Amino acid sequence: MARTLIIGGGAVGLSLAYHLTRRGERDVILLERNRLTSGTSWHAAGIVGPLRATPNGTRLAMYAGELFPRLQEETGLSTGYRKTGGFWLAREEVRMDELRRIAALGRQFALTPSIIEAHALRVPGLDTTGIAGALRVEEDANVNPVDLCMAYAKAARAAGADIREGVEASAILVEDGRAKGVRLADGAEIAAERVALCAGAWSKSLADAAGVALPLQAVEHMYVVTEPMPDLPHPYPVLRDLDRGIYVKGDAGRLVIGGFEPHAKCWDPFGPEGDRPFLELPADWDQFAPFMEAALALIPALERTGIQRFMNGPESFSVDSRPLIGQTNEVDGLFVAAGMNSVGVMSSAGVGRVLADWMIDGASPIDLWEVDIARVDPLTAAAAHVERRMEEAVADVFAMHWPFKQPKAGRGLRRSALHDRWAAAGAVFGLTAGWERGLWYASGEGERDLPYSVGEQAWQEIVHREAAAMDRGTALIDLSPFGKFDVSGPGALEALQYLAAGNVEVPAGHAVYTPLLNAKGGIEADVTITRLGPDRFRVTSGAATRWRDLAWLRRNARGEVTIADVTETEVVIGVMGAGSRELLEALSPDDWRDFPFATAREVTVAGQRARATRLSFVGELGWELSIPAGQGGPVFDALYAAGARPLGHHALDGCRIEKGFRHWGHDLGPEITPLEAGLGFTIDWTKDFLGRQALLTQRPEGVRRRLHLFEIEGRPLVLHDEPILENGAVVGLTTSGARGARTRKGLALGLIAVAAGETPARTAERAFEIEIAGRLYPARVLDRPPFDPTGERMRG
Repeated sequence: MARTLIIGGGAVGLSLAYHLTRRGERDVILLERNRLTSGTSWHAAGIVGPLRATPNGTRLAMYAGELFPRLQEETGLSTGYRKTGGFWLAREEVRMDELRRIAALGRQFALTPSIIEAHALRVPGLDTTGIAGALRVEEDANVNPVDLCMAYAKAARAAGADIREGVEASAILVEDGRAKGVRLADGAEIAAERVALCAGAWSKSLADAAGVALPLQAVEHMYVVTEPMPDLPHPYPVLRDLDRGIYVKGDAGRLVIGGFEPHAKCWDPFGPEGDRPFLELPADWDQFAPFMEAALALIPALERTGIQRFMNGPESFSVDSRPLIGQTNEVDGLFVAAGMNSVGVMSSAGVGRVLADWMIDGASPIDLWEVDIARVDPLTAAAAHVERRMEEAVADVFAMHWPFKQPKAGRGLRRSALHDRWAAAGAVFGLTAGWERGLWYASGEGERDLPYSVGEQAWQEIVHREAAAMDRGTALIDLSPFGKFDVSGPGALEALQYLAAGNVEVPAGHAVYTPLLNAKGGIEADVTITRLGPDRFRVTSGAATRWRDLAWLRRNARGEVTIADVTETEVVIGVMGAGSRELLEALSPDDWRDFPFATAREVTVAGQRARATRLSFVGELGWELSIPAGQGGPVFDALYAAGARPLGHHALDGCRIEKGFRHWGHDLGPEITPLEAGLGFTIDWTKDFLGRQALLTQRPEGVRRRLHLFEIEGRPLVLHDEPILENGAVVGLTTSGARGARTRKGLALGLIAVAAGETPARTAERAFEIEIAGRLYPARVLDRPPFDPTGERMRG
């Protein structure tokens, strides 16, 4: 039996083998059905870019600059790694906003990005006409993909890895929901304690057969190599002409030119050519022509230069243009690293290291939510959907990343049973965690197709209008996408008492807001647990984390427990605002006055049975009505006819931040504890719970960083990961931001360094600035939320 079995002998699989053996694992087997690198790694462009748009993405990418030179020293094999520097070019001024944000982030990781004007682009032969500016990254580099893979393989073999070529895995063996090894094409089986699927474009069929959703698609991905060009600088910098979708890199006196295609051509890796190693697909000049024209405009000398090679090879892209990494939700012990979106060679270093740590330690070493396969909605893996998404998913790699940008292709996968009613009420739908959900509600056609912006959003006034309705009246909020899990059985109470930091041993009909922690005290989930009976509980979590939370509960709940996902069996309508009680009283025979906060009970509204829970994520008096999916229509109709009006997702976010309410995936995550997040009030220290020991260790010393709510002067667009400065030094990053829906204040939550024993009041006396798109804005810590700081409105 193998300890670890890896499927796939490309850059990612080989890096994983290397990092596992470097951690001391000796019983590692890697299977490659053909020859190492023969799938997609061999034809990669070999660009190494350490700067990404997020902190953890940058951490992953930067490791390549450390590892690739070290591999050369360890193995004596050249990887071809060489720093070249690079430029991200912008042809639209709005693109400069994005580049300034990325540059500010990069400086926090000891990189040296800088923003330059077009005239400062000192690259011989470059036509800078139409270029608004650029981001210069000194640490950009190149590597030879095949040489890199051979170095991985030599180092892994030297440390004991068994790398087998010409051995095809035809199926992943799964028993009782756990990976147990693989079946080979010749019928033989290899048992293993855990399996890593790193087969790139060929991963999907193995995942499908194992019951694992893997939303990736192979496409034809193209670049050309020119004939030698005299007088090219050596090394030639990496150029990314973002607004034209192309990249250019040097290659021994030649240029490599590629692009990210809109309407990419899907390719079937399981068709007649799928088994051929080192496959090259036919040249398609019609598809490539726009990129060649863009390259000719940027580098006019190409008009006098021939093309030595047209490379068209398969590459796999995920439906959201982000990698798929981690342990699968459906099968324990089955790990995936696939869907690298054409940057697998560069990403192999960081991905191999974190996945090796994850497999050995049982938890991700850093917060990888943005690339975690646990985010995957199974519906997105359907063949028709992944093909449809390739209309824009490939081009999205370089396309303008507008704030709040919504995809167009592949919409409508999940719709609430009330979808048509929200639509009739004016919903302008966006995609939130796979669900169609009203971002705002238009009062006329002029409020529907609003333009994107890098500054104040065109829908901002609609947000204020929607929120204002709650001052005296009632708003309706679509809460149906929230994850809903029924936990029951003789061991339900004991299991949840151990998993929850808060005390859930409460009377039936009471709801408890609590984080669920990992062994290090980090927040794995942010949930509300409602006790429905002696052995029955409802766990409600965020929409985006539904599949992750379900898997986490399944893996960690101890004892005789049944966990059922009931997310789609109910619709949930938030009925919020100062007028909510009177409105519900008019439609229900039940008592809505003797109805304490954080309690739930069965009620009748508009003749329909429902469960009403008195909670509020917007900080207003209100209830969440959970109704069987087929019976929600009459309730919605009655509420709407009585004068309640819908409030969209953007307004919901603007309301929650002016109450200082945290959001998992931005403000909360597995690397931040409740004490650091300002959620100490949720902890019951009198009981045992997962992560308690870690918090006890942190508690007497006091936290050294803490999440705070900031008010920012001016009207900048706050997103996340903007540097927070004090006396010119960076002391933290924002985690999320929005304009208050009722207060109109510019607000952000940010995690900042604090001294041991420093009180929140002392922190509020400090002077801060937040850097947003290249400008510094004064910001102050708020000691109380700016809207209804005493909670008077919410508690009625």
